[in-house]
Amino acid sequence: MTERIGGSSDCIFCRIIAGTEPGEVVWDDEVAVGILDRRPLFHGHTLVVPRRHVVTLADLDPTEVGPFFLRVQAISAAMPEALGCTGTFVANNNIVSQSVAHLHVHVVPRVKGDGLRGFFWPRTTYTQDELERCGTRLREAFAGIPVAGCGSSEPC
Repeated sequence: MTERIGGSSDCIFCRIIAGTEPGEVVWDDEVAVGILDRRPLFHGHTLVVPRRHVVTLADLDPTEVGPFFLRVQAISAAMPEALGCTGTFVANNNIVSQSVAHLHVHVVPRVKGDGLRGFFWPRTTYTQDELERCGTRLREAFAGIPVAGCGSSEPC
């Protein structure tokens, strides 16, 4: 198993979660953190990472899979209204093409004709102002959205 309990100072996502590394956090709760990708496919490209350090989806405890993917679902559902996109692309790599050894799911805003084809994906960048504006819009859109299946009396 590739799991490491707790955070790792070697892991950029663990450092962002711990607050020791800057990152544009757009979702933050007891289960997961959503961070804007530093080299996004399109502006708003969000990485959803579990708070607990695990490397791959297979390493995520079965009891954590549902709550984690409810966050991915909520972020994916809110993104079109927040960014004016038509839909989203959701993807996960395990080991191969996984640039950070911490489980993360990509939620990418999409519009018809955006040029994303196959697996040859152009990357873009943000100016600091674009990063902050996009982060603010997503944080506002994600704030307080309900996560399906989570009751107020039970953790999710």
